[in-house]
Amino acid sequence: MECTINWMPASGMAFSAETGSGHLLTMDGAPEGGGRNLAPRPMETLLAGAGACTAYDVVLILKRGRHAVTGCQVKVQAERAETEPKVFTSINLHFVVTGHNLSPAPVERAVQMSFDKYCSATAMLAKTASITSSVEIKAA
Repeated sequence: MECTINWMPASGMAFSAETGSGHLLTMDGAPEGGGRNLAPRPMETLLAGAGACTAYDVVLILKRGRHAVTGCQVKVQAERAETEPKVFTSINLHFVVTGHNLSPAPVERAVQMSFDKYCSATAMLAKTASITSSVEIKAA
């Protein structure tokens, strides 16, 4: 896996990233840090990636188990350290899973399997952050 990051000096503190798969992603800083608030912050992008990584796992696990999942949303809230490096110290992922006749046990199991075995992003972030989760199930 690879990624190339380029600073865009005309934009203050904005950066473009070209991923190894050929996709572009733009990130920017807050105005107080020289940015222009034109795109997500790099740390927001990291948090979004972790949420998407674990959501991907949950959907895949449920589909492989032949559960009728029709939607998966993860609401992520995090706190960061007060001093540099301002790593994430706590992260909560609230899963809202929608489907037909979904029972809590397989959904909770899928979330746990993602954390215990599959999600590389949350595994890395767990080195500095306490990660908690909750599950809400909605009928489709």
